[in-house]
Amino acid sequence: MSASDKIENASEDLKGKTKEATGKATDNEELEAEGKTDQAKADLKKAGENVKDAFKE
Repeated sequence: MSASDKIENASEDLKGKTKEATGKATDNEELEAEGKTDQAKADLKKAGENVKDAFKE
């Protein structure tokens, strides 16, 4: 996994956590769900990159 991919995934995960927390604080279920979705996307990308790295070795 390249450094730029790691940074991008971490950024997307942080964005998702921020949205989720804001959604909880403002009782906005839609924003909270959007944040969870962003986090899930980041996790999937990270898993995909880990699989690629495993096949490179």
